[in-house]
Amino acid sequence: MAQTLTELLDLQRSVALSLSTVLSREKVAIASRKPTEMESIAHDKLGLLNQLRQYDQLLGSHAERQLLSEDNALNEKVSEIKSIIHDCKQENEVNGEALQRAQLSFNKLNNLMQQSRGKNGMTYTAEGQTRNVTTLGTNVKA
Repeated sequence: MAQTLTELLDLQRSVALSLSTVLSREKVAIASRKPTEMESIAHDKLGLLNQLRQYDQLLGSHAERQLLSEDNALNEKVSEIKSIIHDCKQENEVNGEALQRAQLSFNKLNNLMQQSRGKNGMTYTAEGQTRNVTTLGTNVKA
């Protein structure tokens, strides 16, 4: 049985609202730096985007699709869904920028750690044995 335009729009609205919720969870996960949660959220987000695309295709190929612009009630539903999706796009951009900043911070920290490790070296004792030394100022006498 084919779904009505109203049913499809209601399903699409529900998925768009779910996507908005997932994006809010993603923002919290990014701020909390929880990579496993971010991975799960990315999977959820991809699934919801695929559902939105699927409903969009069903609406586009629906026999009565011209009613989407002619019927006021349906047109209002379409406008509401477009508004929700617009907000989702903006939130996704903000999350992407936050994720990039977090990645830059991680890279800087990682570089500092590698530089710090570079301060450690290996030398030989007077007896010819190898010895690890650190030159981080631990031998400074004031």
